[in-house]
Parts: sequence; C-alpha cells; structure tokens
Amino acid sequence: MSRIAVVYWSGTGNTKAMADAVEEGAKSKGAEVSVFEASEFTAEQMGDFDGIAFGCPAMGDEVLEESEFDPMFTDVETALSGKKIALFGSYGWGDGQWMRDWEERCREAGAELVDSSVIANDAPGDEETEKCRELGAALA
Repeated sequence: MSRIAVVYWSGTGNTKAMADAVEEGAKSKGAEVSVFEASEFTAEQMGDFDGIAFGCPAMGDEVLEESEFDPMFTDVETALSGKKIALFGSYGWGDGQWMRDWEERCREAGAELVDSSVIANDAPGDEETEKCRELGAALA
C-alpha cells in the first residue's frame, strides 16, 4: 500500500475542496492518505510518503500563497528529487501562469509529476473535481 500526503493551503475553501477530491482518488486505489495544511508539513516528513500532492491557489500576481505555503514549499523543495508529486489549485483571474511556474520549479528540483496539474477558476466544478480524483489515483 502506498503512503500519500495531501498538503494544501486554502483561503476560501476552493483548494480544500480540491484536496478532498485528491484524497478520495488516492484512497480509491488503496493508498493510505494523510492530509496536512501547509503549516503542518515539514521537509522532515517528505521521506514518510511515496507520493505527495501539493495544492495552493494563485495569489496576487499569480504566485503561491506567500505567508504559509511558499515558505513550506521552499523548505521541502530540496527533498523533491526523485519524488512522485501532483499539483493542484484554484485561481480567480489570470491564465494559470502560477501553475506553469510551479511545475517548472518542481521539474528543476528533480520531482516526477505523475499527471497533468489541475487548476480551477474559483470553485471547482464537476470536471475539475473528477480531474482531482484522477490526480489522486495517479499518485497512488
């Protein structure tokens, strides 16, 4: 059984809803899933999991949330090499540049993105929710 972490930050609940769907998808494939808010997860925990799904909305000028999520992610970045990961998040405006930048950052750190990242404009609809389930299943 694979051990999966779902690590997210959510200000409005949209990214949390996506995290819940990722968790569902991973559990549907028999994975043991632990869910963490960004402030609860550290680099020391990276080795405890076979795969990690990270979720963060776009903030400001299409960047990761800067007070909790980005500092945590910067801390774990050095442990991403060879790690299976998945990315998801919501946005209110823009064209998803924050996600493309984030994916590149992960590739440069040596992470293995297991599937296409999932983004939702505002609250995730049925299509985005299903894609999040598929993302969790792919990670498991």
